[in-house]
Amino acid sequence: MIQAITETAIIINVQTEDNRINTSVASTQIRHLVKFTNDLDKSVYYAYGSAETIKDRFTKININYVASNPDMYTGETKLFPAGYWKYEIYEVSWIGTVTISSGYAPATENDVLSPVANDKGVVQGLVTKGKMNLSEKDGTEQVRYKQREAPTETNYIYYGQ
Repeated sequence: MIQAITETAIIINVQTEDNRINTSVASTQIRHLVKFTNDLDKSVYYAYGSAETIKDRFTKININYVASNPDMYTGETKLFPAGYWKYEIYEVSWIGTVTISSGYAPATENDVLSPVANDKGVVQGLVTKGKMNLSEKDGTEQVRYKQREAPTETNYIYYGQ
C-alpha cells in the first residue's frame, strides 16, 4: 500500500522489473503511466513521474502536487479528496527517443498514438496495482459532526444526547 499526503509530492516505490513486459529495450526506454482511481467518487487521474529511477527490483516514481493546472506529462497532479485510492501502473516503452509529452506519450492505458513511430510510446500492459491511502495534510477535509438537537415534535423517535 502506498501512503501519501494531500498537497505534497507522492513518492512511489513499486516492484516493476519482475513484471516487466518489453524486455527487448533497455530500462532507459521504459517509463510508467500511473492511473489513480478514487474509491469514493470513482474519479480517475493519470500521471507520468516527474522523475523515475528504475532499480534492479523496483522503480521509484515521483509525482508532484500542483494547486492549479495539473499536467500528467510533467508528473504534476492534484489528487482530492483524501481517502482510499486504487492505483494501476502501466509500462510504456519507446524504440527511439523517449518524449513525455502530448502526442508522444499515451494519455491512458488504452491510448494508441498514430501514426506509429519510433519516438511514440506504446503501452505494453499492466505491471502492478494496489491501494493508496491519501491522508489529509491539515485536517480541514474531515467530516465535521455536530450534535443533533432533539426534535420538537412528538412523532419522532429520539435516542440519546
